[in-house]
Amino acid sequence: MTLDAIPSEKLLWEETVPGGCHWSWRLPRGVTLRLTAKGDGANLALVLYNAGQKLERYNMPDSLKAQHTAHYTRGHVLMSDMGCAMASVTADSLGWHDPLGLLLDAERMHAKYGAHNYQQHRNGMYRAGKDGLLIEIGKYGLTRRDLVAPVNFFSKVSVDEEGGFRFHENHAKAGDAVDLRLDMDVIVAVSSAPHPLDPRPDYAPAMVGISAWRSGPAPADDYCRTFRPEGGRALQLTDLQYLA
Repeated sequence: MTLDAIPSEKLLWEETVPGGCHWSWRLPRGVTLRLTAKGDGANLALVLYNAGQKLERYNMPDSLKAQHTAHYTRGHVLMSDMGCAMASVTADSLGWHDPLGLLLDAERMHAKYGAHNYQQHRNGMYRAGKDGLLIEIGKYGLTRRDLVAPVNFFSKVSVDEEGGFRFHENHAKAGDAVDLRLDMDVIVAVSSAPHPLDPRPDYAPAMVGISAWRSGPAPADDYCRTFRPEGGRALQLTDLQYLA
């Protein structure tokens, strides 16, 4: 699937997150983020919190269970722990994004890649996805206890016949992209550190581009409203919070 061009008059900003780095924003309902892999094997871990009520946040188990899925693609809704739609996947060139693989932590990173700290390597330091997201959510008064399971965009993890996770290498290619519409006012934090199950021996995470534009809230005929009835109900619950 080729994604439509972003209307230039609606573009808000564009960023490139270097491989292994992290960032965050407070963004309003009706903004869409286009995430673009700038290299093969990219990974972008993303978490969401309600900007007005930070106790409400993205809930992986409820989102998967309600929509009868173990991966995300166009049509799926990222739901909160209160059953509301926080964001929706409105376009996707890849077809599979991982909600199950969690985050690379410092212990696993050092065991796998070795230690590259800031004092010795400056901007070449190795960064763990868990630490990066903790830094970002800390900017909004959130702590370790508030960190939720992320969505790992551009990565694919399936379950084998023995019930173990299987990481699919070379799933994402440079240029693959996904559009994530924000259905409520949110805090969004991201890390482009490697996926914790990525078997590649070298620490070489790819850059990820992020473009934001004003797409407007989900219309009445939105694809995500009809893709799964549960997604439609979640969008309706969010809509009720924004009645004029």
